[in-house]
Amino acid sequence: MLRIFDILFSLLGLIFGAPLLLAVYLVGLFDTGSPLFRQVRVGRGQKPFTLVKFRTMRVGTASVASHLADTAAITRMGTFLRRSKLDELPQLWNVLKGEMSLVGPRPGLFNQTELLAAREKHGVFAARPGITGLAQISGIDMSTPELLAQTDAHMLANLTLAAYFRYIVQTVLGGGQGDAAKG
Repeated sequence: MLRIFDILFSLLGLIFGAPLLLAVYLVGLFDTGSPLFRQVRVGRGQKPFTLVKFRTMRVGTASVASHLADTAAITRMGTFLRRSKLDELPQLWNVLKGEMSLVGPRPGLFNQTELLAAREKHGVFAARPGITGLAQISGIDMSTPELLAQTDAHMLANLTLAAYFRYIVQTVLGGGQGDAAKG
């Protein structure tokens, strides 16, 4: 049932959000010269997929989890995109393709071995990764892998249609802080 909403909302978001996506893309050309960021992430069943976001850091920045990235690498436009969560909009394409859900555990990197082990232990990889979820609106990031995996597992075990919509609405209304980077 939730997959139907994922398809519907991602399709509507891509269609009606096209002017905004185009505007952010064009501004990104001037900001970094390469407005789209692609990164291989861990998906459902620990299968790799290529996540697409708007670039918020300078080209050539090391591919690490956001909490390990240096804030000096974040561009001025990138700061705005992260705070507004507009950097996440291209992931609607990942949702439409079935690689992600609107709601689910944020997909990690393959080099985050502690997080991968904790998520495996808690059965989190049985679900599609998501753009947002309980951990994101609660301000829990990948710097606390065990807590994150426990929160993801709790969310998945209790994910109802009402919770699905609640997480989306809370994210749109500013729940969570966006991706943190070390200072």
